[in-house]
Amino acid sequence: MNDSGVARKHWLWLTGSLKARLIASAILLNLVLLPLIGITLTDAFRVQLTEAVKDELSATLYGILALAEVEQGKLALPQLLQDSQFNVDQSGLYAIITDDDQDDVLWHSQSFIGLPLPKNLPAPPLGESQFSQIVINGKPHFIYSFSASFASASPGGSDLPFCVHILKSTDSFEATLQEFRHQLWQWLALLMLALLLIQGGWLWWTLKPLARFRSELAAVQLGKQQRLGSHYPAELEQVALQLNTLISNELRQRQRYRNALADLAHSLKTPLAVLSSIKALPPEAQEPINSINSSISRQLKRAQAAGDSAWHQGRKVQPIAEKLLRTLRKIYQQKALQLTEQLDDQAMFFGDEADFSEILGNLLDNAFKAATHKIIVSISSDHQRLLLQIEDDGPGVNDQQREQIFQRGIRADTYEQGHGIGLAIVKDLLQSYQGSWQIDTSPTLGGARFSITLPHYRQPL
Repeated sequence: MNDSGVARKHWLWLTGSLKARLIASAILLNLVLLPLIGITLTDAFRVQLTEAVKDELSATLYGILALAEVEQGKLALPQLLQDSQFNVDQSGLYAIITDDDQDDVLWHSQSFIGLPLPKNLPAPPLGESQFSQIVINGKPHFIYSFSASFASASPGGSDLPFCVHILKSTDSFEATLQEFRHQLWQWLALLMLALLLIQGGWLWWTLKPLARFRSELAAVQLGKQQRLGSHYPAELEQVALQLNTLISNELRQRQRYRNALADLAHSLKTPLAVLSSIKALPPEAQEPINSINSSISRQLKRAQAAGDSAWHQGRKVQPIAEKLLRTLRKIYQQKALQLTEQLDDQAMFFGDEADFSEILGNLLDNAFKAATHKIIVSISSDHQRLLLQIEDDGPGVNDQQREQIFQRGIRADTYEQGHGIGLAIVKDLLQSYQGSWQIDTSPTLGGARFSITLPHYRQPL
């Protein structure tokens, strides 16, 4: 089977099975919901962590402002600050004070020594702050900026505007965020596994009645039991009850039909037998009587077929075939035919055993009559159909005979006009079971090959 066939098979299983739909829904829910939760929590944590950094830098900035003084018209701050990171070269935490045009550096912390002044420093309006990110030496940093101005202490002097910038590397921020992601996805994976186990147990418990229902239905089809059990949930109890009623009614109705047909056959055949025994009956009347007798037999056989019944139980065909072959060997033992059997011991026929015996028996009988030395009987099955092939080394069947051989009055053993009804009954039964047939030449033996296909389940008409 190619890839497209496998994909189609899997798609049909997925769309056609209630269990598969529930499992797929549960897995899809976990695969969609939990990642969404993870993404949402990660985003919320990033926002909170960013706010925490902003608050930290804001507190640090106001601490530095508290240390700033104006001496001789210039801004003065201590060389060393209380936070040791400001005193270590390129520690990742920096403080810079620039003029209001962001052109000159009025002061910077010891940690900023050796680093270039970033371009495009923020310049918030006087008395306002701004929080953003900036790149220093190719690395991203958070920056919190605040514009302020010291008034001149002398009359007529000018004010001293400036802008304070607090910069902090994003390395610790990203490390904290990465650790949070790692821990979060670990817990979400464990949660997904736990949910799948819980949902699996829940689905098993929920679908257990359906599995039992399917098992009992298969057992009824295979003939292992006659009816479905009880004690199903309310949703299935009525279905099981209706199916049991259907099976019982169908079996009773079929038996009534057969009893009535047997009585009809007896009532019709007795007068015909009396007519046939009358010696004074003209010869030209004998042929219509025989024709009526054959028609009655054919129509009774057709009416008794179970192909139109409402319920089909499965039956293994190997025992039926072996019984027929033993009988035919005895009948045609003088021909000493070499018989090759290829019988699948798991092949099932879903229908009435008498119908299958009628189909296979007529085909085998024709093969035994036509064969010269050899016959091959092959029976196999798959999940959808039962396959029968019967080959012989006889004279074969030409194209014209293949069109006529299933018609009433054509005898398959001589392929000449007569009163044979065997293959006509086979045709009626195959049509009743929605089966198909093909007649061609056996590639192995050179005679006729009859190929019959019977579906396991009938399509609604």
